[in-house]
Amino acid sequence: MPGVSARGLSHEERRQLAVNLTRVLTLYRSILDAYIIEFFTDNLWGTLPCSWQEALDGLNPPQLATLLLGMPGEGEVVSSSPSLWVFAQGANNQCPGDLCSLPFQLVKKLSDLTGCTQVVDVGSGQGHLSRFMSLGLGLMVKSIEGDQRLVERAQRLDQELLQALEKEEKRNPQVVQTGPRHSPHHVVRWVDPMALCEELLLPLENSPQSGARLLLTGLHACGDLSVALLRHFCCCPEVAALASVGCCYMKLSDAGGYPLSQWVAGLPGYELPYRLREGACHALEEYAERLQKAGPGLRTHCYRAALETVIRHARPELRRPGVQGIPRVHELKIEEYVQRGLQRVGLDPQLPLNLAALRAHQAQENRVVAFFSLALLLAPLVETLILLDRLLYLQEQGFHAELLPIFSPELSPRNLVLVATKRPLGEAFSVLETEDS
Repeated sequence: MPGVSARGLSHEERRQLAVNLTRVLTLYRSILDAYIIEFFTDNLWGTLPCSWQEALDGLNPPQLATLLLGMPGEGEVVSSSPSLWVFAQGANNQCPGDLCSLPFQLVKKLSDLTGCTQVVDVGSGQGHLSRFMSLGLGLMVKSIEGDQRLVERAQRLDQELLQALEKEEKRNPQVVQTGPRHSPHHVVRWVDPMALCEELLLPLENSPQSGARLLLTGLHACGDLSVALLRHFCCCPEVAALASVGCCYMKLSDAGGYPLSQWVAGLPGYELPYRLREGACHALEEYAERLQKAGPGLRTHCYRAALETVIRHARPELRRPGVQGIPRVHELKIEEYVQRGLQRVGLDPQLPLNLAALRAHQAQENRVVAFFSLALLLAPLVETLILLDRLLYLQEQGFHAELLPIFSPELSPRNLVLVATKRPLGEAFSVLETEDS
């Protein structure tokens, strides 16, 4: 489930939304702060209101998907806890129902509306977005990526596509190229989130050298890279527009990454530590499908939480150690999983195990799944607050900004794009929300 689109809200309504979000997140902070692998060691089930425990206890995964996540199911699942029902409905209603065009189409429209002469794709990876914008839509595109290997891969893919297009034109002479075909201009450069990048602002050789107007874009630009785009947009007069889809919020630096706006920074409970930002990156739709299918893979969190109890008993100072993926967990008995997990964290896999205690933990698998679902349900609210903070920051600087949904969250849970311009577009923003016919 994505965060909420702020489209159509006034400035004051957006500020009030930030207030409401911080209040809700403060109210349920104990759920957000919890680590599911400490379900047994910290008695997380006991931290829930008794009415919630009664309402959730005994529900199977498909029923949880229906009650908490609003997924369709057979029959009606009625919560015996009014406060739990309100919690679930409130979180579910954060999801916008309208979806619009794919990101490259939106960038093209935004470029046309703002008269930009060049698009700069920051954090371009293997160049898929840049390639489509340049070779498919005819835009002048500079791609900036810090990983040399990804840039080399992007250049190979460019050549493969050009060769494929030439072959297609030879097979079908009636296909006429309407204009010059420009490949993306790839640059290997690391963008410092705290400093301006001159390379990012330089015009391409075959673009107008005077009066260049740039559109900055980043599709799933990780952590501080999204913040860097905002700063370049605000500080550089040659940047006329911005289209940014954030990602990996846990990689935001504590100083300078969040909050950006004075409004959010002044709210009680605005703090979003690493645990909350990491949770905001989970894919709720994918997990909801797993709940509906009720597959054995859901037991992984229960097994890991049971392993944590054994680790703490053996070495109390060792807390939440990383356990790299144990293959085919769903085929293992719980004691087999624990033995493999002990070995992976450097403990003796032959430690004597309390099998009765492990079986008792395994019997609470649905409780573990229910608690994890509660935390996951709150994740979109965290993402919304982060993106709303960025939108308010841009407005505080005197710019015009919107949060728009760009594709189905089933394709990517990060489906909101932050669009900003330096001159008001008015109703033209609505053009960005309609799909090309």
